[in-house]
Amino acid sequence: MATEQQEHLKIEQLQHANPDELEHAAGRERENLEGWIPALASDAEVREALEKAFDYRGDITVTRKDGSTVEGYLYDRRTAATLTESVLRLIPQPKPGQPTERVNIPYADVAALQFTGRDTAAGKTFEAWVKKYWEKKAAGETNIQIAPEKLD
Repeated sequence: MATEQQEHLKIEQLQHANPDELEHAAGRERENLEGWIPALASDAEVREALEKAFDYRGDITVTRKDGSTVEGYLYDRRTAATLTESVLRLIPQPKPGQPTERVNIPYADVAALQFTGRDTAAGKTFEAWVKKYWEKKAAGETNIQIAPEKLD
């Protein structure tokens, strides 16, 4: 898990590098966040956890300070100077026969956050695909293709 300082140093390093000379630009380190329940004691912890939730490719469950919960996909967030002005935007789990809704929750109303859904992109890097490709080729398979995994 990269710390905020490590992320800052990576960005600072890349600002001084010539992109034409880089073979690979450093990316963000992916963390296994499935099932994680972050501590939300300070404003900084709330902001950091919600940034990670935005990068997460699975559903999250937000518990509001009034005790209500919303489970869904965090598709957008609007950060501002204060937690009251900052807003996260969720698409809740669909209800049969109901149109898709969108929910806005101010950061200040977030009491707890849990990464409840499966990270649908975990382990699906290009390198993982290439490894599987060569394993299949070594086993004698032909006509090897990239096929998407069925979602639950």
